Amino acid sequence: MRWPSRDSWSSVGAAGLGAVLGGLVGSFVVVAVTLMLKAGMDFCATQPLWYAVLVPLLGLAIAVLVLQGIGKTATPRSDTARPQAWRAFPPGAIRADISGDVVDSAGEEERFPWRLAPLRTLAILATVASGGAMGTEAPAAYLGVAAGAWLGDRGRWWRRLLRPAAVAGGAAGVAALMAIPLVGTAFMLELGRRRQAPLSVERVTAALIGGVVGWGINTAFGLNLIRLVVPKEAPGPPGTFMKAAITALFIGALSGAISSLASVAVYRAKNWQASPAVRLALGGAAAVITTLLLAKIASPSAAVGPGGGAILWAENVNALPLTLLAVCLLRAVATTAAVAAGGCGGVFVPFLAVGDLAGRVFAPGLGVGNDLAGAAGAAGGIAGGYHLPLTAVAMVLGIGGPPLATLTCLATILIAFYAGSGAEAGLEKVQALLAARRQVPVH
Repeated sequence: MRWPSRDSWSSVGAAGLGAVLGGLVGSFVVVAVTLMLKAGMDFCATQPLWYAVLVPLLGLAIAVLVLQGIGKTATPRSDTARPQAWRAFPPGAIRADISGDVVDSAGEEERFPWRLAPLRTLAILATVASGGAMGTEAPAAYLGVAAGAWLGDRGRWWRRLLRPAAVAGGAAGVAALMAIPLVGTAFMLELGRRRQAPLSVERVTAALIGGVVGWGINTAFGLNLIRLVVPKEAPGPPGTFMKAAITALFIGALSGAISSLASVAVYRAKNWQASPAVRLALGGAAAVITTLLLAKIASPSAAVGPGGGAILWAENVNALPLTLLAVCLLRAVATTAAVAAGGCGGVFVPFLAVGDLAGRVFAPGLGVGNDLAGAAGAAGGIAGGYHLPLTAVAMVLGIGGPPLATLTCLATILIAFYAGSGAEAGLEKVQALLAARRQVPVH
């Protein structure tokens, strides 16, 4: 057996030190911003319908103004001029895409444009705190990485700590938000794999330490930044294990397919090549229409924020399955509309809500509790829509519940992941077939 060299131990030690420092800084930054976001969302949820219609639209307009009006496209001169770096976006960059920076710099966090974080924080506050249909997890990861990268950019000695500080900052931010350490760890590592970031000992160490630090901050201050549904009852007889399997099959298939197709819509909306004014006008109009429909079908609070209000409505109202399905689909449309308009936020939490509502559709027919159906659906939404199955597994294990309920949720993740992949593949085939038919000459 070959023992690690002194340089290897030194590298791991530096990663640990950078992770602790980056995790602490990232946690406090994320908690401060998230508390403001949560206060705004909670206030919006208690207001009348006109507020839920107009204020999120105003928030989207402010976000677009901040990113497109104050922000500008970098030029060779402004790239090297530090006073301009705080608002100079790379040519062709999607300015509202905060997750994109986390993914694009994975493994090379020294490239992370942390100087843009204050401007994007204003856009995040405008979008999410006003009640827009976007989530807090992408801001948590983005701000955590930005805080860690800033810390590591303090001078020559600090640069050795930059990568682990940035990774740990992102993991700590997500863990502080979710109150589950391994969710922050898995989120950063899985997201980094989209860019083939290596799972080195240093990177994994930083992500683990960051997750623990963020969870520790949440626990120490007794924070309640996000509400997750805990399954209290497992599938009961008849045929307990068979019932669990059927529950996982139906809920996984629906939550995975819907959230996956919503993911495709969000991606296309994010990459929509239109002027900011056109995007804001059409996306904002779609957001207003969706809000009015949700208010009529469910309640005004169901249209506010990333979807927590819709879940509370579903818990307190004995709605018909078709009504739940309609609300589920409208929540997916609401987030897509916010992204199309140029909003700045996350889609992880909206996919949680979409999956939760999709799971509840089957609760009466399967004879399972709404809490189990919602928890399984939420996990399926993350696996199928966000394509982060290991993060979904970490969330299910962290939430807990009866062993069979946990097993049901884990099986749902597997089914949702493949259902989502199948739905996307099917959509691509249909689009290819339609494109081919359009190209066939008519005689």
